[in-house]
Amino acid sequence: MDQSHASSPLAGAVHDLATEVVLALRSGDHLATVCGAAGIDEDNRTGIAAVRVIGADLLLPSVLYGRHPHPGDIAVLDRAVREFPPRPDASDAAAWSHWGMMSALHRTASAPGQPPAAAPGTDEPDAAWLEGAPWQAFTHQLSVLAPLAVPAASSAVHRAAAHRVVDLSRGFVRAVRRRNWLQAAGAGRWLAALDGRPDSLGLDRGLDFVELMGGTDPRVALHVRAARLMAEGRAR
Repeated sequence: MDQSHASSPLAGAVHDLATEVVLALRSGDHLATVCGAAGIDEDNRTGIAAVRVIGADLLLPSVLYGRHPHPGDIAVLDRAVREFPPRPDASDAAAWSHWGMMSALHRTASAPGQPPAAAPGTDEPDAAWLEGAPWQAFTHQLSVLAPLAVPAASSAVHRAAAHRVVDLSRGFVRAVRRRNWLQAAGAGRWLAALDGRPDSLGLDRGLDFVELMGGTDPRVALHVRAARLMAEGRAR
């Protein structure tokens, strides 16, 4: 593990976990356990914290390929939801990330031997803060919430994104120009999941460039691969 992602045990665990998600997205192997491949189980607290950082994307391979996730991955995500609930003073993005994890759990079967965390139901966190945000801040927040950009999912965040595709497109271009590859990848993932993006954007070529330039961060590769799979699915 090189120093670029070994600055802390948590950073290393996040890097390794994101790498395994990318490998699963590339191979389509729904039988393998992402957490197991990264050496993470329910008793590994650093690993559980890394799952909290990755969020709902832990189950992304099964979501995009329409297959059942590994029971071990469901159990670890359930543990992360229980161990790291948002604090009362948590940011709106943190609250939405937690909601996304619970939603991902409830789109799958329960973890073996126990029910998943409480169902999110209709009690979504507030999303009014997104409606009036400047397009730069809007793009930043949407990139943080990129794990919510999955097919056939509906939320107030999705609706806000759908209403501001042009702003998100501007934010994608700005992130590329500023060499903020992770933000660009997250914004590009949203754009791949939405209708109405400008034809002049050149998203496919833009994502190729983002992946090339941000190749040392597996989270960039994760969002780019997710964007491509969603675009392929929408094209069929």
